[in-house]
Amino acid sequence: MTAQHMTDWDRDAALTTARILLEIKAVNFRPEEPYTFTSGWKSPVYIDCRKIIYFPRARAKVCEMAAEKVSRHVGYESIEAVAGGETAGIPFAAWIADRLMTPMAYVRKKPKGFGRNSLIEGDVPEGLRTLLVEDLTTDGASKIQFAQALRDAGALVNHAFVVFFYGVFPGSFEKLAAMDITLHHLCNWWDVLEACRDRPYFAEPALAEVRRFLENPVVWSAAHGGVASAEEAAERKAAG
Repeated sequence: MTAQHMTDWDRDAALTTARILLEIKAVNFRPEEPYTFTSGWKSPVYIDCRKIIYFPRARAKVCEMAAEKVSRHVGYESIEAVAGGETAGIPFAAWIADRLMTPMAYVRKKPKGFGRNSLIEGDVPEGLRTLLVEDLTTDGASKIQFAQALRDAGALVNHAFVVFFYGVFPGSFEKLAAMDITLHHLCNWWDVLEACRDRPYFAEPALAEVRRFLENPVVWSAAHGGVASAEEAAERKAAG
């Protein structure tokens, strides 16, 4: 973990989350045909956290750990509202808000209507300490957009939570830290690789290639036709 101290509980939660994602087949390894993200990064791995919503016991455990993570690292009475990012963050925000016993809203990617509240649905948590929730993040870019929309509407946003953080692309924590936002997550790709030691979910050649990617994702991306720097990724994403 970069933003906070890794405790034994964090370690257990990370491996439990990784095992859940592997069990429900939300983890995809495809070194021979890399995935291309909207930012232009090439990756041999892809995670589909939306699959969690289909599995009742899995989603209950993940959201239980999410609420506990937030309580441990932010505070038990420090979050006054939860806001999900459209679309994948909405169900997780609802379940986490229920466990934290807070109001819940969600943030649109594009405005609907007029005025400063046009991006917020539910109600605007104006003046409330608000946790931004999404399912995952690769480089943190979408979190910045959602957090700014909430702040523009009057919410106080200093913490964001995702189930899964890629944990490899440069600048992720730094971009959010520059906005005074701390990113919290349950697990990342290194945790998935560790969980793969328990059971042979993937062949060893695929695991070896994924390790090479994780050790130097920028070089790996460039070598496979993707962007070769954080600046190039930001420009690609801004261009649409």
